[in-house]
Amino acid sequence: MIETLLWLVGYQLAGELISRSFSLPLPGPVLGMLLLFCTLAARKSVPDSMKQNVPRFLSHLSLLFIPAGAAVLAYRDLLAGFGWQLLVVLAASTTLTLLLPGLLLKLLLARHRHKEEA
Repeated sequence: MIETLLWLVGYQLAGELISRSFSLPLPGPVLGMLLLFCTLAARKSVPDSMKQNVPRFLSHLSLLFIPAGAAVLAYRDLLAGFGWQLLVVLAASTTLTLLLPGLLLKLLLARHRHKEEA
């Protein structure tokens, strides 16, 4: 468990340092997860400790929505002024989130079938 926490917190810290050092528009945790992904892809494997412990962390993922929900309640007056714009952005982002992975999967499956036929 400690090794997994070190991996995750270390990459989050690295992402924060890089993001702040270069004034990047990406949040540090997002950059850290991207770095972690690149590291695991380069290794072509996932450490055993992560295989065992990450599912435990994911089972508590819903706890991360508590601060966001509290922020919505705390700033509801501000958010109410942008109601229709928020609805448009949420609808567009949800639609893109559903469509783009589907299109990517379709493209990758077609590519895979083409390789099998050749």
